[in-house]
Amino acid sequence: MINLLFVRELPEKFKQLVLKKDPQFPAEIFVELEKKHGFMKRDIEFLRAEKNRLAKEAQGGLTQALREESQAISKDLKKKESSFQELEHDFMELYLRCPNLPSEEIPEGNKEANKVIKEVGQKPVFDFAVKNHVELGKSLSWFDFEAAAAMTGTNFALYKGDAVRMLYSLTIMMLNNNKAHGYNPLLPPYLVNEQSLINASNFPIFQDSVYSINNDQLYLTPTAEVNITNMYRDTILSASDLPQRSTSWTSCFRREAGTHGAHERGLIRIHQFEKVELYTVCAPEDAQIEHERMVTCAEALLQKLGLHYRISLLAAQDCSFPSFKTYDIEVWMPGQNAYYEVSSSSNCTDFQARRTGIRFKRQPQDKAQYAYTLNTSSLALPRLMVAIMETYQQANGTIAWPDCLKRVTIDF
Repeated sequence: MINLLFVRELPEKFKQLVLKKDPQFPAEIFVELEKKHGFMKRDIEFLRAEKNRLAKEAQGGLTQALREESQAISKDLKKKESSFQELEHDFMELYLRCPNLPSEEIPEGNKEANKVIKEVGQKPVFDFAVKNHVELGKSLSWFDFEAAAAMTGTNFALYKGDAVRMLYSLTIMMLNNNKAHGYNPLLPPYLVNEQSLINASNFPIFQDSVYSINNDQLYLTPTAEVNITNMYRDTILSASDLPQRSTSWTSCFRREAGTHGAHERGLIRIHQFEKVELYTVCAPEDAQIEHERMVTCAEALLQKLGLHYRISLLAAQDCSFPSFKTYDIEVWMPGQNAYYEVSSSSNCTDFQARRTGIRFKRQPQDKAQYAYTLNTSSLALPRLMVAIMETYQQANGTIAWPDCLKRVTIDF
């Protein structure tokens, strides 16, 4: 949630920034609704205080005048509370759909305005016809997409043999790398409740993208970011405990509504995928340096794997809903002849913390203030496998494993 004090004090600035992020957001309506909501809330608080004052006065003897004044206030209060309940419903509906305000330094526009700020390595050159990972996987018996479709549905994957070994080798390598960079491992439940998704900013805006377990009012997690955010629900940390840095490997589940082209076959876009996540809770003044630290941690993995990649600073409309500023790390996939995102790194400021109640105190006697949260994919495993398979393919159709993966022991 955004800070409503900013909306009240700088309404024009708010409208400028929120429309930079989401041109369709009804900014004018929100500003007016927030103002009306604030006025009515203050009126109700005043009437309640007056009612309490009269009740205290009546303890010394209830006069006719006190009775009549109290009855009039009660009547007015009941009417206002009824109206406020309806107004608050409309206000909260819109408030929960208001995105985080973007950094003023990021470009305006959508994907076409993203700015490449760094490139590492060179695109590999081949002296034979390049295959994509679907062709390679089929000849090597690494995947069985047909069996996955039969047992579950389309856009699911079944890994076999060396594909399983590579998946787990990458996971272990990532967790070791992240631990070396100061991120502590977590393994949360894969099921989350509705409030957890609201707190992490997935609901209500992305409700159609999440798989639900209707009988139990639970949902399959779309990202470990949701789980870790809620690990800190209604927590007041000490400044000395910050920053809190975590890493988590989970399967993630997304409906990914809509159809996708032939270029997104195989592992490029699937409903269940493995991902290692980085997550940080910190003081506001440390957020920028923690953001850079996360990107460096994710980059280290790609450098160890010898993959060509680039980093883009995302334009406002391409940033995620809770993000203030986002970097995407995109790896080159020779078989796709394109870059694909394998990591998205976002500074969410206090947006998720306000929903979740994540606060900290600088000193024990100080008032608690909201912390900042940041998250980074480190990394999305299926797309990373695609990049490795297509980059390290040999003329005979085999895959030469990167040296760093050869050193990871998986005995099956």
